[in-house]
Order: sequence, then structure tokens, then C-alpha cells
Amino acid sequence: MNRKKEIVFATNNLHKLEEIRQIIGNKFKILSLKDINCNEDIPETASTLEGNAEIKARYVKEYYGYDCFADDTGLEVYELGGEPGVMSARYAGDNHDSQANMNLLLQKMCDKENRKARFRTVIALIIGDELTLMDGIVEGEITHEHIGDSGFGYDPIFRPIESELTFAQMSSDEKNKISHRGRATAKLINKLDKIK
Repeated sequence: MNRKKEIVFATNNLHKLEEIRQIIGNKFKILSLKDINCNEDIPETASTLEGNAEIKARYVKEYYGYDCFADDTGLEVYELGGEPGVMSARYAGDNHDSQANMNLLLQKMCDKENRKARFRTVIALIIGDELTLMDGIVEGEITHEHIGDSGFGYDPIFRPIESELTFAQMSSDEKNKISHRGRATAKLINKLDKIK
């Protein structure tokens, strides 16, 4: 691959965009929706992470013509039957308030002994006419309180099994080495590397 490949990451989430760019480095040029003048709020109407990731990737490909990838991420708490899952970003309502989402989850978990949970990221990649789905999973547990002030989303209340720290206590490099998004992105890079 002589020329750096351009690919669109179909997200408006600046935290995700920054994290993906850090993980991928300068191997590929990652364009945002803003970079391609896509200002629409792409609907996430599927009932699964896979479905939402595919909807977003297909939207960009169909209306803007770019090869692209999109992700959807969910925190799945075993004791709550997989909640918040596909509703993670809107768990406490449609305003995408991370603090309210965490508070609701901690409230639901206040009397639970089993605090096991996992983060799962699904990436849908469209190159030409080919769709590829890949995922990354990190197992861990829900803490009893907010710990740390880095990261975003549920990071202050999720402790991966590989560490004594929550994601919000880690540097971005530490988190990316073991995170769900890091693991899914490693599969993405492997796939992109095979494209001529």
C-alpha cells in the first residue's frame, strides 16, 4: 500500500474518533463524518450492535460513496440480562448523558453481588461491495462507585479483569491495549492490511 488509504469512520463521537486514530496510528488516514460533510444524525434503529454498525456503514457508502467502517458498542451486565447493551448510550434517556447512564446502572446494581460485565464493540467495514463484521470483547466488573476521571462513557465504573484499575484510571495507551475497541480495531487493521 504505497499511498496512505483513506477510509471514513462513520461517527460523530469525537472521543471514539480520537481513540480509533490513536489505535490505528498513521497507517491509514481516518476521515470523520464532518470531513466528508455528512452532518446528518444517522439513525441507529437496529436491536443489535451488529445491526446498528451495519446501518451506519451502509448509509455512508450509499449516500457518500466512501469505503467506510462504523461501530456500535455496548456494556452488557450479566446480572441485568445484558443491559444496557444496545441502549448503552441512551440508557437513561435520549440525551446521551453519560453521568445519568452511570447513575442509573449503579442504582440498578446497588444490591447485586454478581457484578460481572463485558464491553463489546462491533465494527462493520464496507470496502467496495463487501461487508465484514468483527468484534472485540473485554470482560470485567461494575464497580460500586465512580473511580477515575479519564476516558468517557461508562469508563469510571468498569474494571477489566486484566487490571486493578477502571478504564477511567488508565492512560489512553493502557486502555487501548486491552479495550474492546482496541481488540475490534486490531481485527479491522488486519483486514485493511490485506487490501491492495
